[in-house]
Amino acid sequence: MRVHIGGDHAAYDLQQDLIAFLEAEGHEVTNHGPFELDPVDDYPVFVLRAAEGVAADDDSLGIVLGGSGNGEQMAANKVAGVRAALCYNDELARLAREHNDARVISIGGRMNSVAEARSMVRTFLDTPFSGEERHQRRIDMVSAYESTKSLPDLQ
Repeated sequence: MRVHIGGDHAAYDLQQDLIAFLEAEGHEVTNHGPFELDPVDDYPVFVLRAAEGVAADDDSLGIVLGGSGNGEQMAANKVAGVRAALCYNDELARLAREHNDARVISIGGRMNSVAEARSMVRTFLDTPFSGEERHQRRIDMVSAYESTKSLPDLQ
């Protein structure tokens, strides 16, 4: 699996760990930064690059990291074609892929241990989208809204 990763200073150590972990698991990792610890760096630079990498590569998934993961998830979701999910346990990571076809997982480095983050990443990468009609229908509604800014008709 090709994996794009980006984050900020608050999750720098976790990002370095996950890169090594993923490479050891046989994944091809593209690190979009940061490339050194800088306590005043700005996560949008690195997160948006990672999300753009995922959007440009249909066969890839992504990981964005920060202190809480909130801002990183919000930034990644600004990239057309990307659905990023803030996760804090394996069940959310599984559901993000299975029900929402999320392509990016966002994790808070200050909210999760390294072991929890590794487990969520493994779950996220290993879980396929279910393809169930009801889930696809909902994804299509959101995608249609993104392009037309029209709300779907009530059912």
